[in-house]
Amino acid sequence: MRAVPEGTPVFAGEPLLSVTAPLPEAQLVETFLLNQVVFSTAAASKAARVVAAAAGRPVVDFGLRRMHGTDAGMKAARAFAVAGVAATSNVLAGLAFGLPVAGTMAHSYIEAHDEEGEAFRRFAGIFPETILLVDTYDTIEGVRRVVRLARELGEDFRVRAIRLDSGDLGALAREARRILDEAGLPGVGIFASGGLDEWSVAELVRSGAPLDGFGVGTRMGVVADAPWLDAAYKLVEYEGRGRMKLSPGKETLPGAKQVFRREEGGRAVRDVIGLAGESLPGRPLLVTVMEDGARTEEGRRTLADARETFHREWEKLPARIRALEEADPPYEVQVSPRLSA
Repeated sequence: MRAVPEGTPVFAGEPLLSVTAPLPEAQLVETFLLNQVVFSTAAASKAARVVAAAAGRPVVDFGLRRMHGTDAGMKAARAFAVAGVAATSNVLAGLAFGLPVAGTMAHSYIEAHDEEGEAFRRFAGIFPETILLVDTYDTIEGVRRVVRLARELGEDFRVRAIRLDSGDLGALAREARRILDEAGLPGVGIFASGGLDEWSVAELVRSGAPLDGFGVGTRMGVVADAPWLDAAYKLVEYEGRGRMKLSPGKETLPGAKQVFRREEGGRAVRDVIGLAGESLPGRPLLVTVMEDGARTEEGRRTLADARETFHREWEKLPARIRALEEADPPYEVQVSPRLSA
């Protein structure tokens, strides 16, 4: 098996995996490979856009409750980590993949107390460096209660941030920042959540809202705007001869392939899809990850390796490709003359 190293941005029409095996064996793994690779690719792609929109502010995965089952929640948490998401609220994913786990107090915890201030006091007593959720009743009054708690606790006050989870997040963040600063609490950050995606995060950042991080759940967790990815697993060579499909709208190119990424000045400028045996300018992307049924060294890459690959390869893409808006012109993907022939 050859594969593009995990964490590498790829483009339409490019092969992610190439499987060479006796036909029954290759056919047997089709559904599994598509299930595992396609969903994680979509989730990582969505997360990459959210992380880019956050412009350096940490993004936390809050999506488990709305995802399509526990397996999806695990796969998505890992894919999000590849794309630069800083932490997850999925504790099992944290244990399984060694991810930072993060979260805040629940609205139900506050509602279980007769007074919001008492809930803050008790929670901070258990988790001194917590993030306090201030929007259960009246957001601005909740911020003022945090200020009162700081005065009450004095040097023992170690709350790291407050969390806004509803309403006009930009306006509320500005007013909360003013209240905290006037109270001498500039070190208390402001964390936002509640129906966010890359577009709303980008707008909050663009508006200058004083936010220090984002919790993104449903829309990232279910890849709301692109919940399916049109990927295929097709026979392209058998008994030494190229094979191709000619169905209208579903044509395939024959033969085992390679993708060559051409770079200029440290930036990716175009990809060329060629035959696996070709030697073309550029860096070949597909590498051997399994041979004779055993993983190669490239096939043993870790999640940390994938995350590092993503960061390095993402930075090589032109700015217009990394932007949220549709790129004009799009990234260029060519087919080599030999493959075309």
